[in-house]
Amino acid sequence: MRELAGKVAVVTGGGAGIGLALARAFAAEGMHLVLADVQDDVLEAAAAELRASGTEVLAVHTDVSDPDAVDALHAATIERFGAAHVLCNNAGVEVGAATWELNRAAWQWVVGVNLFGVVNGQQSFLPTMLAQNEGHIVNTASLAGLLALPFSAPYTATKHAVVGLSESLFHELALTGSEVHVSVLCPGWVKTRIFESTRNYPAGGGAPPETAVPVAKMVEEWAANAVAEGVEPAEIARQVVEAVKADRFWILTHPEISPAVMGRFKAATSGDNPRAPDVV
Repeated sequence: MRELAGKVAVVTGGGAGIGLALARAFAAEGMHLVLADVQDDVLEAAAAELRASGTEVLAVHTDVSDPDAVDALHAATIERFGAAHVLCNNAGVEVGAATWELNRAAWQWVVGVNLFGVVNGQQSFLPTMLAQNEGHIVNTASLAGLLALPFSAPYTATKHAVVGLSESLFHELALTGSEVHVSVLCPGWVKTRIFESTRNYPAGGGAPPETAVPVAKMVEEWAANAVAEGVEPAEIARQVVEAVKADRFWILTHPEISPAVMGRFKAATSGDNPRAPDVV
């Protein structure tokens, strides 16, 4: 989709972090925006900022884990703009702990947002894009979609799933000759609030799990520092816009992780046991 001006981009998790950076980048291309987020304060602040720059923005409170809410997001988009051309399934959350410390509520929350948020987005918006025979879906995974990160099992499992479902969709669209395209975004360390995800932990889920495992605490602290010193979200958004224009599937924003990814699959094909990735 080489020409973006005048078209419509939908971004979940659009109130902050990578989502807000994507919104700004699409606005700079002259697109209309639909921003979805579960946090009303950041959602309204982002929408106000973008409207002040002259962009037409629709802001919709959305819990992406709820299929009815995502259907409502789609309906609002079509009612306002009549089309949806780019969908960024970007909303994501994280809970860090040893696997045996996690309860079902933590698993259900992470799987609901990170995996079913993507599934719900595709289910709601893909039929419209297929009918248009034009569109591009960007599913946000992570380096954790290519590498298994310790003390982050739900996040790793869901991001692996996002990579897999995106690749399946890529093949389906290609084999059917569709002009709808898909990308999977696998960023490394980016300056976001991902390690503050539990601020949105569901009220019915009890207290978010906290690790008591010393090495898990060390890894979590290291990862939080890596995020704090990571790439600016604007750089990630720049690469996403380039990928959309080029109909490129893989968006690996941190080439330095490639050796670790290659090492993992080499170990798998050699029958070697896993080792902690070099990024940890």
